[in-house]
Amino acid sequence: MTYGEKAVGLSFNPSTDPRVHELKNAYAKIIDHLNHFRTNNPGEAARLASIAITEAQTAQMWAVKAVTWKD
Repeated sequence: MTYGEKAVGLSFNPSTDPRVHELKNAYAKIIDHLNHFRTNNPGEAARLASIAITEAQTAQMWAVKAVTWKD
């Protein structure tokens, strides 16, 4: 698994909901892109990429909650 796939828990989808997989996969790609960027850019740029990764993980969790919400 890539860093992004691990970061979003791509393999964890107990409901096997395809929307959950699609969202997690999309965020994993974003996180992989940012992770590659931060490993090749020092200092403040790397710190900002780390923050963006954290925020992407948070957004992914909320997105999954939104599509699995049941009233």
